[in-house]
Formats: sequence, C-alpha cells, structure tokens
Amino acid sequence: MIVARHLGWIGLALALAPAGAVAAPAPEPCALCGITPGEGSPNGEPAPLVIELETSLDFDRLVLGGSGTGLVRLAPDGSSSVSGSVDSISGRARIGRFVIQGEPGRQIHVDLPRSIELVGIKGTVVRVQSLITNLPDAPALDSNGRLAVDFGGELEIDGGSDGEFRGQMLIRADYL
Repeated sequence: MIVARHLGWIGLALALAPAGAVAAPAPEPCALCGITPGEGSPNGEPAPLVIELETSLDFDRLVLGGSGTGLVRLAPDGSSSVSGSVDSISGRARIGRFVIQGEPGRQIHVDLPRSIELVGIKGTVVRVQSLITNLPDAPALDSNGRLAVDFGGELEIDGGSDGEFRGQMLIRADYL
C-alpha cells in the first residue's frame, strides 16, 4: 500500500502484491503432503517461493516549495535526496523490505515493476517513477532459504498533489 498526504507535505507507504509466489507468513509443515518449509516436494519439485512484506516503503512527509514538479529519492540504504519544488523529506521516512523464502541455496529471478501509480481519494495521481533495490545481480536464497531485499524509489510530485495516495506493486519470483 502506498499512502501519500499533501497540504504542504506528502507521505507515502507501499505494500506489495506478489505474483508467482504467495504473500503470506512462512508456511507451516503440511501434515497431509509431507513437505516442510524450505524442502522440496516428495516428487523432487522445489519448495514453493513465499514473498512476505516486512516493512512498507514510506516517504512520510514532504515539504513542497511551490507549484512546480519535484522529485524525491529514497535509496535502499535509507539515504534521501530532493530536487525541484520539494524542499525536504521527513526524518521518519523509511525504506521498504520484503523477504523471499524457498529452497536453500537456489538461484531465483525477481521481477519488479518499473513504476507505480498512486491514486488519491480525489482521483489525483502521483508516481513512483522507479524502484531502487539492493537486489544482487544474481539473487540466490541463503543457506536458510531466505533473501531479504530492501527497496526505495523515486517519487515524482507536484504542487497540485494533496491528500492520501495508495498503490500496490506486483512482485514475481521464480526459481532459475
């Protein structure tokens, strides 16, 4: 979920809607099928991938210095920068984090959207132009079958953007 408010400021939070994996807490062992989380099925197929959102992306409050367009960048390491009509970003802004769980040691492919539209109650739209992650070039699950990914983004706003904004992002993860 992405939330943004504006009357001189904008806040933003993001939730993800995964595809190709299930967004749910870590699975419990299946008493009927004999599969334990992180293990493959009896017929040799890998354990299903699970994507879980740990922290929502939240740009919190932004101060706009005029009616022009501004760009806010929140990097996966928590650093931020602003340009254009945006004067500052709140110290309460936070990066997002999702965790992918599956079969230990397996390489995976992760697809993320290039941009995300956020729609306000009044129908106003703001856009996260791009997601910025710390996802490695060749992502693989660790020895515990986990991969944590921190993410931020670049949010484009203008002086006419006010209210709360929400949106979702689709994440697809598959074994290679």
